Amino acid sequence: MALRIKSAKKKHRQSLKKRARNRFVKSSLRTKTKDFLQAIEAKDVSTAGSIFRGLVSAFDKAASKGLIHKKNASKNVARMSRKLHIISQGTTQPATESATPAD
Repeated sequence: MALRIKSAKKKHRQSLKKRARNRFVKSSLRTKTKDFLQAIEAKDVSTAGSIFRGLVSAFDKAASKGLIHKKNASKNVARMSRKLHIISQGTTQPATESATPAD
């Protein structure tokens, strides 16, 4: 269906630009997340820390622009922060697990 109205053509052009920008940002978020998780698997604290700072900024910016929900961004940042904290402490178990009482 060909667009005939001038404002419809303009809106279509704008939506294509926004779609391209949004796809790029979401793709870069996924790439940065994968890089962070690889650094965590390798237990490379310094690399993971530097990637984490950029990742937090990218998630916050995407949430403020409406690309992802702010609670989704917060959830992802919290999970990655916990993983970074665990490897920086040198433990492999999450801190939330407690010992079961002996009966």
